[in-house]
Amino acid sequence: MLQNPENCAVVRTVGFIGNKWKPIILVRLLNGGQVRFGKLCVQMPDISRKILSQQLKELEEDGLIIRHSYMEKPPRVEYELSERGKTLIPVLKAMYDWGVQIDDPGATGTWDPLVK
Repeated sequence: MLQNPENCAVVRTVGFIGNKWKPIILVRLLNGGQVRFGKLCVQMPDISRKILSQQLKELEEDGLIIRHSYMEKPPRVEYELSERGKTLIPVLKAMYDWGVQIDDPGATGTWDPLVK
């Protein structure tokens, strides 16, 4: 019997990526390069800039993404997956596959994280 849910690996994982926006942000960073904050805003028009900033900060604090800040005019900020964040790729793919199966049990989707 599990006395403390925080000791559960699934609960711990959900704590890192378990909200509406974090999985989407991570998928947007899967292309392997650095992505500018403004591009994320364009790719995710339903999220406010404030919430996007907050989610990015939490992902950075959790070590899942790396923030690059350039002292230019105007200032430029870019994000990319960290090595730790890259370990989530199979998890995100499994979530995708499960979601496809739930939506249509006979379907086989193609994992393309850059599909808009």
